[in-house]
Amino acid sequence: MGRRPNLGLLVGLEAEARIAGRLGKVAIGGGTAEGAARAAAQLAASGVDALLSFGLAGGLDPALRPGTLVIPEAVLTNGERLAADPRLLQAWQGPTAALLLASETIIASRADKQATFDATGAHAVDMESGALARAARRAGLPWAVLRVICDPAERDLPPAALAALSVSGAIAGWRIARSILANPAQIPGLIRLGADAAQARRTLRTISVP
Repeated sequence: MGRRPNLGLLVGLEAEARIAGRLGKVAIGGGTAEGAARAAAQLAASGVDALLSFGLAGGLDPALRPGTLVIPEAVLTNGERLAADPRLLQAWQGPTAALLLASETIIASRADKQATFDATGAHAVDMESGALARAARRAGLPWAVLRVICDPAERDLPPAALAALSVSGAIAGWRIARSILANPAQIPGLIRLGADAAQARRTLRTISVP
C-alpha cells in the first residue's frame, strides 16, 4: 500500500478503542446503531485515507471459535450487500469470510444466531460495520472490516452482557451487578464470556498496519 495509510477505525467499546489507538484515529460507536452512524460520519470527514471497522463480533457460523479473525468480502446492511475494498483486504491477507451482517440490535440467543445464519449466510455480526461501510461510500473512501469472534454461535449471551454498555462504550459495572443479583444463574455464562472476550482481545492486539 506504499506509505503508511492514515486510518480511521470505528469501534463499539472503549476497550476496543484502547487497542485500536496504535493503528490510527479512533471513533467509538457506543454499542448502538445511532451512535455508530454518528461516529462513522465524523470519522469519514476527519481527513483519513481509509476506514476500518475494528473490534469484536458475534459468531453466526458455528465453525468460528472465539479469537478467530474475520475479514469479510462484504457487509450486509439494510438488505444491501456492500463490498469491501479489495486492496485493503489483501493488505491484511484477507478475506477470510464471505459476509458479515450489520445488525441494529444484539443477536443474543443461540436460536436467533442459527436462524440469522440460515437466513443470511453471514458468518459474523456486529453493530458498527454497516454504518462504516455506508459512510465510506458517501465519502468515497476505501474500507474494510477486521473483527474477531467473541461470543460463538452456540452460546447465549447472558442478560448482564446486554445491559452492561453505556452510551460511551464503557462497561457499566453497576448494571452488571444489578443483573447478577436478579439472576445469579447467569454467572457461569458471564465467566465463559469473559474468557472468550479476553481471547478475542489477544487476537486484536496482534493486528498491525501493513
